[in-house]
Amino acid sequence: MGELPFFRAHTALHPDHLWIWERSVYVDENQRTWLPITIETESSLQVLMRQEDVSLGEAVCPSLLAPCPLPSMWQLYPGRRYRGSDSSFWRIVYHIEFSGKEDMLLEQLPDPEDE
Repeated sequence: MGELPFFRAHTALHPDHLWIWERSVYVDENQRTWLPITIETESSLQVLMRQEDVSLGEAVCPSLLAPCPLPSMWQLYPGRRYRGSDSSFWRIVYHIEFSGKEDMLLEQLPDPEDE
């Protein structure tokens, strides 16, 4: 019997910042593009950020974009989390790199003022 190839995913370095560039495209500090996939459940909001190379057009002013549940910018904070431009906090559930592509799952943390 032939052997199956062995694939290994490994953790990747988290981007320091993610900025909205245009609808459904974020850019990090290294000009890499990230595409968000929003996952809404009864108890939380999650977003899968997938690093994909896409051609960038002109940057769009965030105020000109349609309303979106995601912040226009994320900044990496200590403790495996991001803080959004809307003051929300997002926990890094996982961040892996596989075959040169990265997936990072973020989960919005509850607002402490709502508890």
